[in-house]
Amino acid sequence: MRIVICVKEVLDPDAVDNYVLHGKLEIGDDGKTLTQTSIPRLMNAYDEQAIEAALRFRDNGVECTLDVVCVGADPTAILRQAAAMGADEITTVPVENGSVDGHAVAKILAAYVQSKGGADLILCGRQASDDDQGVVPALLGELLDMPVLTIARDVQLEGDRVRVTRVTPEGDEIVEASCPAIVTISNELGTPRYPTTMRTMKARRLQPDQATLESLSLSADDVRPVVAMSKQYVSSVQGNCEFIDGATADDQASALIAKLRAERVIE
Repeated sequence: MRIVICVKEVLDPDAVDNYVLHGKLEIGDDGKTLTQTSIPRLMNAYDEQAIEAALRFRDNGVECTLDVVCVGADPTAILRQAAAMGADEITTVPVENGSVDGHAVAKILAAYVQSKGGADLILCGRQASDDDQGVVPALLGELLDMPVLTIARDVQLEGDRVRVTRVTPEGDEIVEASCPAIVTISNELGTPRYPTTMRTMKARRLQPDQATLESLSLSADDVRPVVAMSKQYVSSVQGNCEFIDGATADDQASALIAKLRAERVIE
């Protein structure tokens, strides 16, 4: 079985949040890019969990090849991390960061999968922490004519079928589909394994395979963005705290309910 895992390099969301919290996150003169150059880049956390989902198949005795691919400027560090976790193949498709949108990324990934003779299963993170759009898996499914099973907290392979436990606001939902299929992994899957020191040392010497747009038979027009960012800004957030008076907890609760009803928050 061939499993392709799609990963993305993103800015460390915790570092970005810290800059925002201290009012130091700044947008450049172009109105689109951040001026901070010290924010580290790392693998999107949901994509780490997608790798973990694939590794669990192997733990359960499934014979599979794990191929991790990333579209980006220079994702060597995160691809080496994928190799240290247990990936068999790591591949980069170099494009300038910010030069492609979700549609273009999906086209590139679809062309890559086809160039490898297809895949029995494609795993993606449910969304990326930088733009939170989560559109690439759905677009990839459309291009490859594969079913897409989303927001999985558990994935099981049963013969030529994949069984997914989905996370929904109403509770868990179990769905099945025939392979080949695409599954997006959510954080409820659990914490990804930490690479061993030996695997990490070995991965440091690896160089990812490289697939160019030309080798994938894609032109500049094929990957021209459909959606372009016009502006990015840091919104101002103000918090207000109001204390509810009352001699007892019951009095405070009654006063709170009366206030919420007066402001038509509740009926």
